Amino acid sequence: MRGARVWARLLGVEDTVVERVEFDEQEGVIVASVRPGRGQRRRCGVCRRRCPGYDQGVGRRRWRALDLGAVLAFVEADAPRVRCPVHGVVVAAVPWARHGAGHTCGFDETVAWLATVCSKAAVTTLMRIAWRSVGAIIARVWADTAGRVDLLDGLRRIGVDEVSYRKGHKYLLVVVDHDTGRLVWAGKGADKAALTAFFQHLGPARCARLTHVSSDAAGWITPVLAEYCPDAVRAADPFHVVAWATAALDEQRRASWNAARGAARGTTRANHRNHRPTGPVKTLKHARWALWKNPADLTARQREQLAWIAKTDPALHRAWALKEGLRTVFVIARRSPVEAVEALDRWLSWARRCRLPQFVELARKIVRNRPAILASIQHRLSNALIESMNTKIRLITRTAFGFHSAEALIALAMLTLGGHRPALPRR
Repeated sequence: MRGARVWARLLGVEDTVVERVEFDEQEGVIVASVRPGRGQRRRCGVCRRRCPGYDQGVGRRRWRALDLGAVLAFVEADAPRVRCPVHGVVVAAVPWARHGAGHTCGFDETVAWLATVCSKAAVTTLMRIAWRSVGAIIARVWADTAGRVDLLDGLRRIGVDEVSYRKGHKYLLVVVDHDTGRLVWAGKGADKAALTAFFQHLGPARCARLTHVSSDAAGWITPVLAEYCPDAVRAADPFHVVAWATAALDEQRRASWNAARGAARGTTRANHRNHRPTGPVKTLKHARWALWKNPADLTARQREQLAWIAKTDPALHRAWALKEGLRTVFVIARRSPVEAVEALDRWLSWARRCRLPQFVELARKIVRNRPAILASIQHRLSNALIESMNTKIRLITRTAFGFHSAEALIALAMLTLGGHRPALPRR
């Protein structure tokens, strides 16, 4: 094998002629002078069509290649410009790197793969680049991948949810395919504009093929679904419905706690600024987990706390029973949707007569969202898959110690969870 071919293999370049290789003593790097192979010259850097030449550009450029052992390696070549009838005057394409990149394709793919499996510190230390450069590389690789595959093809049942990725109420809208379990779309924001952007990207023909959409009961979702996929069945996530009951229960617990504090203010000691709660006030303060947890998961002490609440505060115990009753509805739905619908009707009748304002209002809210809740029971759809995806996105964010832009996070999430994870070069 000729030496030029050996160097081309070592540098990971294809359709490229290696003219010479030198070691730069001053910078301590290997520099390979190359040129595009036959048929790869004078092509637009954006669309790759053959175009007439324009000028020689600003001179020779260098692209970072994969390290050769412990030594940095660069590919150096001329960077002439061409006149494209579509994109105007642009730098000519090169076969070893993407347009506008300062790294070879092999380097990009290696960094993108490492970013999906390693921490920020590991990627930046091993590849000797800044984290901002990692974000730019991920965005380039994902743009290239998204141009080859259509993740939105064949969508029938989707789940929609939002996930926080940064302080200051910064959210991503996440769309997951229930049938494949893959992340198919993510966009910045959690509002009507973000969801509208997804449906516009999906297109009218594919929107019409959607049969089921699962989501929480956010008010801004309903009008968008009615506009773009009115025939799709909307299913409310059972987890969020039970979370409404938990929130109502916590309101009742705080009301009971405030009433107990008011009763304790009659003593001088209770009015002292540094006085710690005792008696019923202390018990109610520490009973939150006993009220929130599932009965099967309670400790012995938490069972004692519930028994004490049943004797001393019937209203709070009734609120706990209502929360558990609503949760039981969705447990029944796993084995018999018909029985679950009947159980939901009985629960609504109970909640209307419970004389607890929080649960009376909750009953009204459930009645308003009854069609979506019944759809989740009958079709056994939930946002559990989407919540799992959100957890993985949070893990990606935590492993990377945050991102400077939502675009870099979206690209890494799509590469990791979209079913098209990058492969290492020549593997």
